[in-house]
Amino acid sequence: MIESMSSKYFFIESLQELYTDVQTKEIFPDSKFFVDCTPIGSVESILKKYDQEKHKESFSLKLFIAANFTFPEEPDNQYKSEDKPILHHLNQLWNVLKRMPDHRKGTLIPLPYPYIVPGGRFREIYYWDSYFTMLGLEVSGRTDMIENMVDNFDFLIRELGFIPNGNRTYYLGRSQPPFFALMVELLSSVKGPSVLMKYAASLQKEYAFWMEGSAQLTATNNTHRRVVLLPDGAVLNRYWDDQDTPRPEAYIEDVHVAKRADRPAAEIYRNIRAAAESGWDFSSRWFKIPEQMHTIQTTELIPVDLNCLLLHLEEVLLQLAILTKDEAQKIGLEQQIIRRKNAIQTYCWNEQVGFYFDYQFTLQAQTPNLTLAGLFPLFFELADANQAGKVANMVEQHFLRSGGVITTINKTGQQWDAPNGWAPLQWITYKGLKNYGLLELANKIKHNWLQTNDHTYTDTGKMMEKYNVTDSETSAGGGEYPNQDGFGWTNAVYLKMNRE
Repeated sequence: MIESMSSKYFFIESLQELYTDVQTKEIFPDSKFFVDCTPIGSVESILKKYDQEKHKESFSLKLFIAANFTFPEEPDNQYKSEDKPILHHLNQLWNVLKRMPDHRKGTLIPLPYPYIVPGGRFREIYYWDSYFTMLGLEVSGRTDMIENMVDNFDFLIRELGFIPNGNRTYYLGRSQPPFFALMVELLSSVKGPSVLMKYAASLQKEYAFWMEGSAQLTATNNTHRRVVLLPDGAVLNRYWDDQDTPRPEAYIEDVHVAKRADRPAAEIYRNIRAAAESGWDFSSRWFKIPEQMHTIQTTELIPVDLNCLLLHLEEVLLQLAILTKDEAQKIGLEQQIIRRKNAIQTYCWNEQVGFYFDYQFTLQAQTPNLTLAGLFPLFFELADANQAGKVANMVEQHFLRSGGVITTINKTGQQWDAPNGWAPLQWITYKGLKNYGLLELANKIKHNWLQTNDHTYTDTGKMMEKYNVTDSETSAGGGEYPNQDGFGWTNAVYLKMNRE
């Protein structure tokens, strides 16, 4: 991807030694800061100046960057509610988080329509965040912004062949959980069924991206990018990244992890990047040993949530095949839907425990990790009533806390582990339980989560990226950066839950 698009977009890796020197020497506290800078002048001229000046005794790398790059705009951390009621604040906050169509600007991939950013250090769109953000925009009556954002993702699919993690060139090796079909459905629910046809080509391309190479899989060559052939002939999906180098936005962090491993660094980097594609970066869900990130094994796992999302995409494509009277495609999709449904139940459901798990396909065994990914089969109504009841019991026993639901039951210091709760998974869990009439537990989660948001808002005037749902007096933590305020999907899920 980098090679084929290097003439059109700016890639931070093109700065070669300067790029690695800046990130290795940690002259900025956040690795993402430098990769969001914009070069002043050509890469060639900057590299030439660097080669001429770096050996001088008076040389300062930080001053050199300041002279040759425009720094990214700092987030407006001073914005507060000024004692506005929370719903009034959240409806106003969309304008704070709104960004206008882009011009070419460093690693930023320009988008043609306005969009909402998460907030904090996240100065660009993020794929799966945006679906949850749209839920709140719908409550706020901002159909125009929902359509703008869907059109931006449609543009990215047509331009790149897929939706990247975010609109930065350093994200072009990977995507994120495929929520585009749900975005289109949300817009269709407001504007009518013709919306589905408008985005038909991009929905097909999205599916082709995730399934690329599936027809060529064999028993001896059973993986290719995001597809895995299982022993019984089923094809399921995994997370992946086309690059096997440190992530530019977390360069030194990735280098430190790789140094602790007893495997090739490229293998570690690929698995770290694949976990970033999941959106759960990072969680013990992806580790062989929960407390040890260098045991990361993302590309060896069949994630239950990813495969539920792709099952839903297949069901949307089936609707399109029926609308267009494409009988061959209709039959093919019907068969594929049955195969995937059966495979998710075969490989991810554990009858003894009463819960859905990821599947470690190289060991041919489920992982032992209890995570809220196990609620996706309820969100998409794949589970039967008996399974849903068992999952609900597990949620109540292991995940429910005074502030919502924890993401996993492991407390490891990773931000997608206990004691943290995240807005998208509160929504998935809540709606999944509601789908099966499990209203008492669903409403308890809703009440606890809204109360957590209210408590923090009263104290700080802000909405946070994530919360400690076990102890409301303690801020969420863990991960590669401080807790961010803003915050797109938190605002949105609060608005949507509050209206339910």
